[in-house]
Amino acid sequence: MCTGCPVRTECLAYALDHRIEHGIWGGMTERERRALLRRRPLVTSWRRLLQAARSEQERLAAPDEGQAWDVAG
Repeated sequence: MCTGCPVRTECLAYALDHRIEHGIWGGMTERERRALLRRRPLVTSWRRLLQAARSEQERLAAPDEGQAWDVAG
């Protein structure tokens, strides 16, 4: 159900930032979220962290216009 959701990242960040203990949020179970919180205890804003990770992933996935020009012409 969560896989195609356009706000999956925001949903997960909300659950992590607010330490919501029950339910599926952002595609993660309660157990998965607890484990993630234990692994990264110093994170103060999951929203900022996940947004930065998403931006970086999108930047790396987007073709660089300069490189496309070099290859084509």
